[in-house]
Amino acid sequence: MNIPTAQPLYDTFTRISLRFKQGRGAWLITDKGDRYLDFTSGIAVNALGHAHPHLVEALKDQADRLWHVSNLFDNPLQTKMAERLRSVSFADKVFFANSGAEAIECAIKTARRYYYMNNQPECFRIITFQGAFHGRTLATLAAGGQKKHLEGFGPKVQGFTQIPVADATALLSAINQETAAIMIEPIQGEGGVRLVPVEILRFLRRICNEKGLLLIFDEVQSGIGRTGKLFAHEWAGVSPDIMGIAKGIGGGFPLGACLATKDAAKGMLPGSHGTTFGGNPLAMAVGHAVLDIILEPEFLSHVNRMAQMLKQGLSAIVDQYPHIVSSVEGLGLLTGLKCIMPNTEIISALRDEKLLAVEAGANVVRILPPLNILEDEMCEGLHRIEKTIARLAKKKCMKNSV
Repeated sequence: MNIPTAQPLYDTFTRISLRFKQGRGAWLITDKGDRYLDFTSGIAVNALGHAHPHLVEALKDQADRLWHVSNLFDNPLQTKMAERLRSVSFADKVFFANSGAEAIECAIKTARRYYYMNNQPECFRIITFQGAFHGRTLATLAAGGQKKHLEGFGPKVQGFTQIPVADATALLSAINQETAAIMIEPIQGEGGVRLVPVEILRFLRRICNEKGLLLIFDEVQSGIGRTGKLFAHEWAGVSPDIMGIAKGIGGGFPLGACLATKDAAKGMLPGSHGTTFGGNPLAMAVGHAVLDIILEPEFLSHVNRMAQMLKQGLSAIVDQYPHIVSSVEGLGLLTGLKCIMPNTEIISALRDEKLLAVEAGANVVRILPPLNILEDEMCEGLHRIEKTIARLAKKKCMKNSV
């Protein structure tokens, strides 16, 4: 007698019953041969789509050479990658990790360690913002501060104060003798694709300068070209002292990094932090390949053209069906549709049209096509979105008329 057993994975994901066996560019193909236009990009990870030839070649070539040696030894690929990131950013120092949560964890430790080295160990608090999402470790969960993520994991890690994004009075009131830094996402991805106005980012930079605080940007989702600039904070014309990146930098391979100025990173000395896998040769080979493409002179111009096309198309859909979707959120190809009806229903209906999107907070459908999407693919995606919304509008009309 065969007794059914529970599935062996943790029950932490409610997975959609789609099994993809292959990907090419902006398309995913199921085990049944169905083709889906992928406007999730692995939640902003597959910046260059699926199976990009340059990334595949880089990974295969490195796999034949060397996979892993640990950070006990010098890694020229890692040094070169850090130099490349330094040359296109504010940073002097880079620490490589495997994920966004690890990159932000490193950013938190870097900020606290800075004050420890300045003989101010009492300065450990970091001001964060309501609606933020910084990761799933205990510290990054506390930084985000959302009850639904913290529930059941014991006492909240100390040292984080959440305030509303646009409340200057609350910010100034929250700063005290224990404050070390302010940390913010230039665009709250999980929180609803909420764009932080450039005036607020500039205000935060000015306050940090005046109060002697460190400014941390979480660009895990918004960085590496996603908004039409290499980093989203460039639109505001300000720079952080510390920044976490991940997702797009690996193009689908696990890779994250914490970037910092020399001064901010001065406390991160031998033994203060570490990683076993971070910055391994495979990750570095793929990371270099991603930068090869994204740093090409015309690449970000293409992203901005596709972003404008997407925004115009979605805005037209909003104008035509305001009882289904109400506004277009975000920036570049980190875009959201604010919904009137439940976003989960719209995402499910989009799947019926063979288009993949992902939900976000505040009842938003997140739309994250690959950065190198072709114009005809963007047209096809907008056509499928419009077709879906029209079908939902007709269904709602018929229901209301009964």
